[in-house]
Amino acid sequence: MFLPTTKEEVHRLGWEALDVILVNGDTYIDSSYSGASVIGKVLVDAGFRVGIIAQPDLSSGADITRLGEPLLFWGVSAGCVDSMVANYTALKKKRRNDDFTPGGDNTRRPDRASIIYANHIREYFKQTRPIVLGGVEASLRRIAHYDFWNDKVRKSILFDAKADVLVYGMGEKAVVQLARAYAKNFPVDDIRGICYIAKAPREGYRELPEFAAAASDKKKFTEMFHLFYKNNDPITAHGLFQKYDNRYLIQNPPAHNLTQQELDRIYDLQYERDVHPFYKQQGAVRAMETIRYSVTTHRGCYGECNFCAIAVHQGLTIVSRSENSIVREIESMAADPEFKGYIADVGGPTANMYGFECEKKIAKGSCPAKRCVFPDACDLLPISHRKQIELLKRIRAVPGVKKAFIASGLRYDMILQDEADGRQYLSDLVEHHVSGQLKIAPEHIQNTVLEAMGKPDNGYLTEFKSRFDRLNREQGKKQFLTYYLIAAHPGCDQSDMEALKKYSTDELHISPEQVQIFTPTPSTYSTLMFYTEMDPFTGKPLFVEKDAVKKDRQKQAVTRRAHPARHSFRR
Repeated sequence: MFLPTTKEEVHRLGWEALDVILVNGDTYIDSSYSGASVIGKVLVDAGFRVGIIAQPDLSSGADITRLGEPLLFWGVSAGCVDSMVANYTALKKKRRNDDFTPGGDNTRRPDRASIIYANHIREYFKQTRPIVLGGVEASLRRIAHYDFWNDKVRKSILFDAKADVLVYGMGEKAVVQLARAYAKNFPVDDIRGICYIAKAPREGYRELPEFAAAASDKKKFTEMFHLFYKNNDPITAHGLFQKYDNRYLIQNPPAHNLTQQELDRIYDLQYERDVHPFYKQQGAVRAMETIRYSVTTHRGCYGECNFCAIAVHQGLTIVSRSENSIVREIESMAADPEFKGYIADVGGPTANMYGFECEKKIAKGSCPAKRCVFPDACDLLPISHRKQIELLKRIRAVPGVKKAFIASGLRYDMILQDEADGRQYLSDLVEHHVSGQLKIAPEHIQNTVLEAMGKPDNGYLTEFKSRFDRLNREQGKKQFLTYYLIAAHPGCDQSDMEALKKYSTDELHISPEQVQIFTPTPSTYSTLMFYTEMDPFTGKPLFVEKDAVKKDRQKQAVTRRAHPARHSFRR
């Protein structure tokens, strides 16, 4: 069932009105890969009537008013990506294409979409029901944050949007509790996983440096971020508050992690795996090429790369779906008349974290002063690919499945560290689950830069490539590794990129094309480094390239092709 997008669809469902209306910056794809779709389906499963307005036209009120006014609340999201990241490159150039917009032209998602949509609602519904922000953009901008596009510290998005509540993280538990509270006219202040604005701080909560101090003092901003980051585990986290003039942002502790049964239920809901017909007629949606026949196996990531916000949004604890739930979804795909036998991806934030976790972390929460796999894997983390080996074997046996590829990121260091099953797992990948190229993300090869990124030592890359190449020779296959690399990350200078180019040529025997310039996004340690130009863990100064021309020069140092008349990029 699609969520309704027009009043006619609402009436066809036998509903007289909607309890919740979701407003989203992506087009409406009914898929478990769409956050708005998942939230809508979870609310419907809980007994609420939900409609959706995707990418509303802001030139009039025709779109935003077409479903009327909800009885309980509006749910507002910028989409699957922060709207500024969706709209601009790392060099602040406007992106022309949008994979989540019909036709692909990047003309439908406004800058700072969460703020714009909230204001648009109030323009046409003056005294309306509560406006609830959610999704990645809101989640990662929930406290004072450095904004790369303004080059300044901005307030919590809750203040700028003048919304009532902000749901952070994946949101399923909090949004259902909100709906039930609003339906019974109960207070929402105690719901975990939300932020709200209050006239006074909350007793027992920990105080973040106030906005004025954080915005003017980089040391205070760093202090604020450390405290914020360390309070993201639902078992150990305290509630937080932050002063803004004469009001306070209140952040309740995170929602508890879903159980496997709860996660299975979410993915067992019936998704159409397609764009809603109302929007499909407007043009093809490129994102459907990859997500239609892909399957998510788990949530969370304990990799904690400093440039990645997954730890803050999805959490550090892996919650894996059961094999049966995953196989049921794939059997449903295989029954689709349009399915050609190929699953584009079996994975999650990091594909090979499926099926195992640290028992101490599950019971007592994340370690406050220690990371799970950096600089090396913790002795208490039982790295084992056995469950994923068994899962992939079951998937290969599903009638109608020709190939199930793994396109999500892999931690190749963990494959090498798994002495019991790592070799078989890699052998199975090479034999069955590589679509010609296996994507990995070393990001760099200079250990000083890798340390700033929170990535493993370069030695793992050399060994992994050797094993991968050997297995391909043994199996008579011609498959390759594709490397994702980052230029201009804090701590990286031109000489580091020249070293990366030399390594790519001499050791990897490639001329890399997948090189992206680091984009500072809210709520990551790398962005903190970019803003403060300091190592947040030592307080020492850190080189940060901020000049756009020189950033591009770092990228070109690696992607340039050999030319007989020019042997050095430097002038």
